[in-house]
Amino acid sequence: MTRVTGNRWTSAIIPALLIHIPIGTVYCWSVFKQLIADRLHASSASVEWGFSLAIFFLGMSAAFAGPMVERNIKRSALVSMICFVVGFAGTGVSIAAGFLPGVFICYGVIMGIGLGVGYLTPVKNLMLWFADNKGLATGIAVAGFGLAKAIASPLMEYLIGTVGLVAMFLILAAVYAVMMFIGFLLIQRPAGWVYDPATSHVSRITILKKPVFWGIWIAFYINITCGLALISQEKDILHDMLAVLPQYTGLEPSAFAAAIAGVIGLVLAVDSVFNTAGRVGFSTISDHLKHRETVYQIIFIMSIAVCLLQIVTHSIDNAVLWAVLAMLFLINAGYGGGFSTLPVLLDQHFGTKTVSTTHGLTLSAWAFAGLSGNQLAAFVVAHAPDQAHRYAALIPVLAGLFTVGLISMCLVTYCGGKRDRKATAA
Repeated sequence: MTRVTGNRWTSAIIPALLIHIPIGTVYCWSVFKQLIADRLHASSASVEWGFSLAIFFLGMSAAFAGPMVERNIKRSALVSMICFVVGFAGTGVSIAAGFLPGVFICYGVIMGIGLGVGYLTPVKNLMLWFADNKGLATGIAVAGFGLAKAIASPLMEYLIGTVGLVAMFLILAAVYAVMMFIGFLLIQRPAGWVYDPATSHVSRITILKKPVFWGIWIAFYINITCGLALISQEKDILHDMLAVLPQYTGLEPSAFAAAIAGVIGLVLAVDSVFNTAGRVGFSTISDHLKHRETVYQIIFIMSIAVCLLQIVTHSIDNAVLWAVLAMLFLINAGYGGGFSTLPVLLDQHFGTKTVSTTHGLTLSAWAFAGLSGNQLAAFVVAHAPDQAHRYAALIPVLAGLFTVGLISMCLVTYCGGKRDRKATAA
């Protein structure tokens, strides 16, 4: 085993945060997507493809970047910085030129590649530096990705209001370039670690043939799809919920109107906190469990429970705000926890030496979930039989999908146990 020497904070944790916080701003898309649509005289639906493409190329670039990260972490950090910064700045230039395809190319493709490579880069490094607390280490770093929205959203809104939309992209591109370059300079493997192609290389075909991989892939895909489906609609869910409250209080609707926007903003901020706490909390819990997939089972059971709670309370009184908030907050926490627990789960089943490759392949689920999550929610809401309560139609669908995810992860536990029993017998 490699003896870990050196400063784990400056070589692993800090550079991981300096890389993940900038790339995590992809979740700030809602801050400026309508402004881009207005500026380019395009529909909001057409502009939405910028975000969908970014998530798709994030997942697919991660799927192919694993071997590069295994061989040379410095190179992958540099590639991530260049692609992300060029894509982010190029988005601003494309907006200034009034060129919508440029937004798709820069924000979706180029920046998306930077997202995928950057997301993958620090993960194995953290697991090497924190061999005894792998879940905690990856949870802290991946929390930077989730916390980025809470940090960057108000900053973006301030810059848009003071210097304009295009300048916001250019200024933040420069800031993120500095952050990610420092991360590139700092990040390094533990002293004595040497890349061994004989043990670190694994055929993707070999991985794809294993049922355990597909069980994990399906569960991860479902958790992201459900999370994105709910996140894409939560602002409208809250708006509809708050709009009906006056009839239960006897107060005039106008007394609530001014406060609704502020309340929604507060709830969305708390959502980010739960997402971040889930990333750290669930991954830390996994360090103390025999089977890491137990965390996913907890996440799915919790998510099913809050969906059922919302269904029951809605059938009694459609203004039970606390049940809606419980659903939003806890599903967001589970959504974040699914990301941070994934690397250590893959480590348990495939080993640390190939975790960058297996992690990258599994992140391809993120690519497809990025295309399906928002569209699923939009389809269900548009075709709900009761348009007065159209968002309620989404909840049973999510409960059903979470149930499929739970079954998939239970099968992973069964397959893993069966494999362990065979190894013991041998």
